[in-house]
Amino acid sequence: MGMFAFVKEAGVKLWESLVGQEAQAAESLKEHVANVGLGNPNIQISVDGDKVIATGEVASQEEKEKVLLALGNVAGVAEVEDRITVVTAAPEARFVTVKKGDTLSAIAKAEYGNANAYMKIFEANKPMLSHPDKIYPGQVLRIPE
Repeated sequence: MGMFAFVKEAGVKLWESLVGQEAQAAESLKEHVANVGLGNPNIQISVDGDKVIATGEVASQEEKEKVLLALGNVAGVAEVEDRITVVTAAPEARFVTVKKGDTLSAIAKAEYGNANAYMKIFEANKPMLSHPDKIYPGQVLRIPE
């Protein structure tokens, strides 16, 4: 359980304003998780201002992290509170926020010491990433061990 911070202005735009729209925003976020290719995990989502609260249970640590990233990499979301449990425990991945000018190769070089390891990061962030060149400043990515 924990709190994950995101750049509120960065990410997929699902709505114009969250003010007074928390129930609709929660439903939109649940649909967004399914639409990025994560299916319909056994989670519940609530929205409180610019904070998303995710509860429920998923099969793996990787699935949990991908759900949290799908929820947080949405414009208007500043925090995701993680209350999701995992059936099969595993070590947590690290996370990095993309800065202006970053590429997956540059991130791989900084994290692994090898720019050619960028596909490891790309694969760890699928299905949210559709192409290795399509990352943006403020996006939060999983960095697997």
